Amino acid sequence: MPRDMPALRKALIATAQSMQGLGINQGTSGNVSVRVDKGFLITPSALPYDRTKAADIVAVAPSGKTTGTRKPSSEWRFHRDIYAARGEAGAIVHTHAPFATSLACLHMPIPRFHYMVAMAGGDDIACAPYATYGSQALSDHALTALEGRKACLLANHGMIAFGANLEAALALAVEVESLARQYWQALQVGKPRLLTRKQMAEVREKFADYRPG
Repeated sequence: MPRDMPALRKALIATAQSMQGLGINQGTSGNVSVRVDKGFLITPSALPYDRTKAADIVAVAPSGKTTGTRKPSSEWRFHRDIYAARGEAGAIVHTHAPFATSLACLHMPIPRFHYMVAMAGGDDIACAPYATYGSQALSDHALTALEGRKACLLANHGMIAFGANLEAALALAVEVESLARQYWQALQVGKPRLLTRKQMAEVREKFADYRPG
């Protein structure tokens, strides 16, 4: 990941723009952030990603103080709190991906129906209870749902995924949406047979040494 600020801002915008083409976000919904030395950089509020420039990216300090000409995404609180609680998080992607959001609107977690669920770190991908967008309550619920995991659903809202860098966070968000689609499709036929916790533990152990590319 580029560490100089101008390149990092461009990489952040490129990641946000990629969400549209990958089919995991629409319009101005969702947001992306990346950790920096004194806080994080985040996409601005209500600005289409294809019109976002490096100068539009907002810097947010742990205190919540912002630097920039625009307002940060309304969801800056859960970005701040995830970075504070999870030292391994280098970047965060929040999307309103169609299948993940459909399950979230049903308050349905994604269970251990497929071994790739372990990519998110746990035996399932939990669904956080509903809270108003941008609120501290939503951030608190998200942190609980992310315990032991790198992704979660947000009830009646969307999903969050984080990774060591922008590439990893985006890749996990794409994987979560793929799993949501597969689970939704399986439910149309019947009740999926779940893997055991032991089987999932074996997969997580294998994933510990997995390095894509």
